[in-house]
Amino acid sequence: MRIAVLALQGAFIEHEEMLRKLGVETFEIRQGDDWQQQKDGLVIPGGESTTQLKLLKDLRLLEPIREAIERGLPVFGTCAGLILLAKKVIDEDFDRISTMDITVCRNAYGRQTGSFYTEAPVKQIDKKIPMTFIRAPYIQSVEGKTEVLATVDRHIVAAREGNQLVTAFHPELNDDLSMHRFFIEQLCKGKTK
Repeated sequence: MRIAVLALQGAFIEHEEMLRKLGVETFEIRQGDDWQQQKDGLVIPGGESTTQLKLLKDLRLLEPIREAIERGLPVFGTCAGLILLAKKVIDEDFDRISTMDITVCRNAYGRQTGSFYTEAPVKQIDKKIPMTFIRAPYIQSVEGKTEVLATVDRHIVAAREGNQLVTAFHPELNDDLSMHRFFIEQLCKGKTK
């Protein structure tokens, strides 16, 4: 099992550490050549989505990533990664990866001072898990075959659509491996691209 981690900006090192704890090999995507390596999945970390999007376009990675996801490459997007994967973002009309049938409200919880921690159950994990929100978005609505996995205060904060998993929170900032394990075991096993 080998997982690519988008390492342009944001909390990518923390994701790598979580995956290593699960015995999963990782490598970083920093430029176009990195993308050519064999991979069983991709993690798009939190951070600043507009910065990540600009770098994806500048490095000519946007289209190859979109095409790989559309062909079935498993992807796990957290916070900014969720925004990049969304087909619709409220009050924004520009091109992103845009592969998941969700509508997102970015910075929904306000500025840095609106950051918070909670615990909530996640469907298919069947337990409460720790959730750290930092200037987080939430999913306003889902369409098609997208499944809601978790809500906090009636806002959707985790969802899955086929090979795509997203969270509005940062599971890599806590010790619980549940979300990363779910990604590996439920989305990545047997999906080499």
